[in-house]
Amino acid sequence: MILVPLGVSSATPTAQRHLPSMALWRDGQVFLFDCGENTQMQMLKVGMKRSKIDYIFITHLDGDHYFGLPGLISTMHIQRRERDLTIVGPVGIKEYLDFQIKFSGLELTYDIHYVELEEGFEGGTVIDEDEFTVESKPMIHNKFCLGYRLQEKDKPGKVDADKAKGMGISQDEEFKALKAGDNVTLDDGTVVKSDDIVGPNRTGKSLAYITDTRPCANAVELASDSDILVYEATFGNKLKDKAEETRHSTADEAAKVAKAARAKLLVLTHFSARYTNEFLLYKEAKEVFDNTWIANELRAIYTDPKTEGGMFKPVSFKSKDDFKKGGRSSSKDRPDNKKSGGSFKKRRMRPRKGGSGSSSSSSSGGSRSSGGSSFSKRPTGKSSYYKSDSDDRRRSSSSSKSDRNDRSEKRDYDSTRGKKVDNDSKPEIKPRNNFDDYDRF
Repeated sequence: MILVPLGVSSATPTAQRHLPSMALWRDGQVFLFDCGENTQMQMLKVGMKRSKIDYIFITHLDGDHYFGLPGLISTMHIQRRERDLTIVGPVGIKEYLDFQIKFSGLELTYDIHYVELEEGFEGGTVIDEDEFTVESKPMIHNKFCLGYRLQEKDKPGKVDADKAKGMGISQDEEFKALKAGDNVTLDDGTVVKSDDIVGPNRTGKSLAYITDTRPCANAVELASDSDILVYEATFGNKLKDKAEETRHSTADEAAKVAKAARAKLLVLTHFSARYTNEFLLYKEAKEVFDNTWIANELRAIYTDPKTEGGMFKPVSFKSKDDFKKGGRSSSKDRPDNKKSGGSFKKRRMRPRKGGSGSSSSSSSGGSRSSGGSSFSKRPTGKSSYYKSDSDDRRRSSSSSKSDRNDRSEKRDYDSTRGKKVDNDSKPEIKPRNNFDDYDRF
């Protein structure tokens, strides 16, 4: 299983954080937990196909948790989806989406199956498939809110093929029977027991997704012995009164739930917009529960890094090398590079024709005239800062050449980012905070 945080903000988006949504990839299927605005765009950025979504689980009907659904459903329709989609959530989610679909005049190319849970629901299994189940329990919030747990069913142990062949097993049907737990009788009457060939069952992975709640017994039960617990950390300890008033949890309380539930990994999410540095919340939680992580948008969390690692990577982020080059792609990647068979040539600038007035040579290339266009030709140098002739005329005739050079250097801009740079020494890209260089997963 691979968990990809798509949005980790609470109530309102910020410049760095989007509204709540988590995508869980499992064996080619995608399970979406909450669907805030911009969810589908975040999926594009991480390289996750929206057509692979089979289940969507909505915790409650606060807009920040489901306003992304109409756009996502419309996109699936435009892509000619045919496979059924299942949406689980509180009563009212079907009425809302039916209105949006009807109002938009859509005739969907696929069917939507709704599992609506009424207020007063005490908990139970809401999805039961051959390989996994999804359980839900009500939380404590200012409106009816649900938590979810996806649990893989135990898988049969591995067959010791060499040992089986040594005991006379040779047919595929015999191997399948042993793996299913059945004993096999050979032609000579020898009985080969499944327990002697097949190892112990492999426990399935589990994910608990709990947000918008006060700490409660249902949260602990739902997260019991989970591999990954995604839990809200809307506030810090200093705003515990605010958390109680709005029926949310602090980072410290999230850690206490994880510890009581014996979760293997706690992933904090749902941060209030008042926290520009969510790692302050991380520090509070880690003091209580050591194996705590921050949900970083588009940074995947793997339950089996050896086989899953690297499957999902942000595709819209610039690399460190790109930043060193001022945001430009490498010349090796440019299609017009000579090495790739293109016909890239350095642009030659023709000197500007003289006018009626006196002309002076520009320090950045080309010649200026007091007559003609108000802007000079684009300089051939690395920087591209346009200078007006009128600006030149405003300069005092007493200014020395060295003064003009100083002013030109101060106006040297990076051609692609529009910021002042020092061409001699560009700063290294540093982690945004003390925790960002950890090898997280």
